[in-house]
Amino acid sequence: MGDAHRVGVVGLGVISRAYLETLSGHPAVRVTAVADLDASRSAAAAAGLPGARALTVGELLSSPDVDTVLNLTTPAAHAEIALGAIRHGKNVYGEKPLAADLAAARAVLEAAGEAGAGVGCAPDTVLGTGVQTARAAVAAGTIGRPQFATAVMVTPGHERWHPHPDFYYTPGGGPLLDMGPYYLSALVHLLGPVRAVTGAAGRLRTERVIGSGPRAGERIPVEVDSHVSGVLEHVNGTLTTLTTSFDGVATTAAPIEVHGESGTLSVPDPNRFDGEVRLHALGDTGWRTLPTSAGYVDGARGVGLLDFLTAGGGRAPRANGELALHVLETMTALLRSAAEGRRIELTTSAEVPAPVPLTAASRWHGRTG
Repeated sequence: MGDAHRVGVVGLGVISRAYLETLSGHPAVRVTAVADLDASRSAAAAAGLPGARALTVGELLSSPDVDTVLNLTTPAAHAEIALGAIRHGKNVYGEKPLAADLAAARAVLEAAGEAGAGVGCAPDTVLGTGVQTARAAVAAGTIGRPQFATAVMVTPGHERWHPHPDFYYTPGGGPLLDMGPYYLSALVHLLGPVRAVTGAAGRLRTERVIGSGPRAGERIPVEVDSHVSGVLEHVNGTLTTLTTSFDGVATTAAPIEVHGESGTLSVPDPNRFDGEVRLHALGDTGWRTLPTSAGYVDGARGVGLLDFLTAGGGRAPRANGELALHVLETMTALLRSAAEGRRIELTTSAEVPAPVPLTAASRWHGRTG
């Protein structure tokens, strides 16, 4: 384990459990420290991780036993933690979005560039077999030249299940910044980067009621738009119509559909690693499911961090900071467009990450050579 990447985890909320399960036992990774504003959470997590210490956030960011900081804090703290890690010469991999606003995200990447530090960012679900099989089908010309796409995410709101949903309805939250990274990252993998956007947005209610946990029944304010729609103009000329909403009950729409000259591809939920990819070819009478052909099999939260830590040989990490910055600008530009009533051209772009070949779980998790 002497050559293992030493990881310190900041933020031990619900999502941390999935990351720690993925990292536990991997021969290339060693979790050496954990930190949370709630010291009892840190102590409990460290007790279940052999060799890990429970530290304060400041102690972890400066610890000589940490090479990479896994930043699982709420969106409002993403940039602060990332910049603190970079100042201490550490790489950082964080939950999405990269930061709560574009200026802070740019500052993170600029600081990392000056320090020679690496920056990675979720989502990594798009590296699973669902999106990657769809991407392989598009690349192979299965539907011909893509013409347009649709992406739809509709829920009644996370307050129904999350015991502390406040941050979903404060700046940095909302359906677009919360769920949009999954859909937009998938769309970049499928269709390439975005050059311009036009958006519209609104909010159905000014407050929400927590539905579970110790605060059930408590009302919280809604400070951001809870329904955002828009059109994305991809660099390759493809148009995507995007809808993200916390204001609907349900939908029968496919999460993503890509319509090409000779067929339509139905892409599974990009918030999952797997799912059926279905094809309706021109002239066919119905849909057929494509065989799984690419992606990390049985992917789990944290596979993007493993990809980030083990990238090399000329391959950039797939869940990288440049892609996260482009996704964030696409989202913030949609919100600006909605507020200002105009089309906005983007200032960032991103390389489409390398495709993920079909990779067995035993291989990516390091259980075999």
